[in-house]
Amino acid sequence: MSYDQEVMKHERGPMNRTLTIEDRERDLLGSRLQTVNTPEGLEHLKNKVIFGDLFKCVDLLPDHFVDLLIIDPPYNLDKIYNGNSFRKMQPNEYTAWVESWMVKLVRTVKPSGSIYVCCDWQSSFAIYEALSKYFIVKNRITWEREKGRGSRTNWKNCSEDIWYAVASKEATFHPDRVMTKRKVLAPYRHANGAPKDWNETEAGNYRLTHPSNLWTDITVPFWSMPENTDHPAQKPEKLIAKLILASSNPSDLVFDPFLGSGTTAVVAKKLGRMYCGIEIDHEYCLLAEKRLELASRSSAIQGYDGETFWERNSLGEQRRLSRGSAVGRDAAKHTQESLL
Repeated sequence: MSYDQEVMKHERGPMNRTLTIEDRERDLLGSRLQTVNTPEGLEHLKNKVIFGDLFKCVDLLPDHFVDLLIIDPPYNLDKIYNGNSFRKMQPNEYTAWVESWMVKLVRTVKPSGSIYVCCDWQSSFAIYEALSKYFIVKNRITWEREKGRGSRTNWKNCSEDIWYAVASKEATFHPDRVMTKRKVLAPYRHANGAPKDWNETEAGNYRLTHPSNLWTDITVPFWSMPENTDHPAQKPEKLIAKLILASSNPSDLVFDPFLGSGTTAVVAKKLGRMYCGIEIDHEYCLLAEKRLELASRSSAIQGYDGETFWERNSLGEQRRLSRGSAVGRDAAKHTQESLL
């Protein structure tokens, strides 16, 4: 553990639920990690966290083993990841760096596979340039990051992008699996009095809305959430759950070549998919393994009740509608605990 991590560990408040690794856990968690030094088949990779360098591992991976590729690379920013620095490049240099690993990942994706690549506004163009060379770009999702510092000289940066692409027209896509449940503010009715495109329940009136490419219902992990870690660019489980549910089927393999603290693998496991990921930092690999162990005890994803996604700040509604549903109770309990 680095000095900075040790200081943060001792300075945490009593309500801070940020996940950390205890010394007594390290050997066991580390024993579960996979290394890739020779060409490997699927049986040695599925449901594994690979501790290694993507550029050294990628050529040893099998062809066409990935159903869904989710990529969250370092953005083109000066950033420190557990003591390892990523330095901002000139735009053309960053584009070349993205293409250097994108071209190697192409052969790993099945013809029916889908690809999502995360980025911010500064790196978005580079991602599109590289992605469009090898895949069919379908859309760009923009999601709201409600956290972030204000600025006196610029607009506050509160959004990130996710480019969506497919390997062919055979790609999987299930928009009905990522519907959002919203409270009805204007309950219009048909002439016969029946609700018009919404449902009337004892707990309230709700409408299921089709997913768009603008997402405003995402909460970025923070200190009181059980999924939170010290990774500086951790994605929310709810965000990744939408990608996995829309673009894969149960038992499909989801691959993340920049795994970080393991969110993609954890969500894939919770949703009944196989997973594989590569991460160069050993501490983050251990965090991923610990989160995977916890996922064996609870498959709850904050903001998802097992059927639909909820808006932010809707805990009360989730509690009321979750009564009588084991999955719903688990999800509501998880959400409640994260707010303590």
